[in-house]
Amino acid sequence: MPIPIVFLLVVVAVAVVPSAHAAAVPQPPGFYINCGADKDQQIGSIKWIQDEGFIAVGNVSAVNKPNILPLLATVRYFPDATARKYCYQLPVVKGSRYLVRTTYFYGGFDGGAEPPVFDQIVDGTHWSAVNTTDNYRRGMSTYFEMVAQAQGKTMSVCLARRAETASSPFISALELVSLEDSMYNTTDFGNYVMSTVARNRFGGKGEIVSYPDDQYNRYWAPFTDANPTVESHSAISPEEFWNIPPAKALRAGITTSRGKKLSVQWPPVELPAASYYVALYFQDSRTASPYSWRVFDVAINGKEFFRGLNASAAGVMVYSSMMQLSGKTEIALTPNETSPVGPLINAGEIYQIVPLGGRTATRDVVAMELLARSFKNPPPDWAGDPCLPRQNSWTGVVCSDGSPVRVISLDLKNHGLSGSLPDSIGNLTGMKTIFLSGNKLSGSIPDLSGMHILTALHLDGNQISGAINPSLGNLANLKELYLNGNNLTGKIPESLKNKPGLDMRTEGNQT
Repeated sequence: MPIPIVFLLVVVAVAVVPSAHAAAVPQPPGFYINCGADKDQQIGSIKWIQDEGFIAVGNVSAVNKPNILPLLATVRYFPDATARKYCYQLPVVKGSRYLVRTTYFYGGFDGGAEPPVFDQIVDGTHWSAVNTTDNYRRGMSTYFEMVAQAQGKTMSVCLARRAETASSPFISALELVSLEDSMYNTTDFGNYVMSTVARNRFGGKGEIVSYPDDQYNRYWAPFTDANPTVESHSAISPEEFWNIPPAKALRAGITTSRGKKLSVQWPPVELPAASYYVALYFQDSRTASPYSWRVFDVAINGKEFFRGLNASAAGVMVYSSMMQLSGKTEIALTPNETSPVGPLINAGEIYQIVPLGGRTATRDVVAMELLARSFKNPPPDWAGDPCLPRQNSWTGVVCSDGSPVRVISLDLKNHGLSGSLPDSIGNLTGMKTIFLSGNKLSGSIPDLSGMHILTALHLDGNQISGAINPSLGNLANLKELYLNGNNLTGKIPESLKNKPGLDMRTEGNQT
């Protein structure tokens, strides 16, 4: 099961002022969605777009707070308590890596006293609970981040109710930023995602560093403690670092005196027992010289992390891709006896490694998406992964255990559906039962010869026309075929008339 992420990255609502540098750096490729907005808008250095076209459900509302940031001034919310999830669907390149960020600010848009608690889901993986209550009381917005790899041609970001969800789930903004393939590439993204715990620039004060300084719009929050701080006198080239940190995030650091061990309690939250990706960034703050060096050992919670690190003026990064941590975390930098200056640290990132929740078989996902588009009024939760997470599968859809997950049953009888059945429904070869009685479906019966294990097909009480498809007679396991109450014409295929053990009903047609 996916590990719940119980800690948040929190930012105070501070406006970002465009700089001259922004014009020279292209906007990071991806999608910047201002949820509930009625028009596209330039906010700071980023052009934000409406969410129309990315989601088909939910309502929009203004957030009536004085001097509110434009990005937090609207929300999309989801009052339909019958839906199992509410999904944004974003086009992606299969196999590419993305930073996903969701932002929430309640603002009492629905007249309530505090925000609801609900879940967020990416594709078929339960990401985390969204509990913004404490931050909202302090007048703060809340954001969550993860790094994930696209498993298909679309990536879904969904909200879902929990048993204790008292009012409508909501969202203020959604970002999907394309990352380089070289970034965070030691993580097995075929089996895991990385959920952000903290990303800090040490020794710095003031604003969060992001785009245009970070070309991928990652947020580097300032972090200081009781240790001395130092400013760097040498520029770095981010492209020479793994993960490509922005130069501005390494311009300051935390240090100590010559010969002393530097101890830093970071991140500033207690960690649940889990696996973590940890990346630490170092740069000698002095002007580059062949006669200067800064060498020290790095340990985390008393365990050796890197021995004999030489923090040069050009900078260096060290990492662990699957480190077991829990509780408070201490980074200890112990200087080499010959080092003329004390150790220092400039920046750090830490992510919790979250196992993927699985994925429905690709052919079933594609077939179900085509079926959803063929219905003029599918259930509101028919978006995202059809089967996963299991408690948030599409209404009326039952799926198999094991891997790959297959769609095995569809039950939407008396659901008020209109539209037709596409030919692609025949690609659902794991399907055992289809119950679509009592709707307003029209068109013809498609070729279902690929559904070798189908046992029941109930299409009675619709507006289906044309002849009975003879492929139905080739389904060896078919035991129930209810076609009564439609507009079918022609003769019943001989293969069905003489099929042993078949309960077939065709009354009310012109056959």
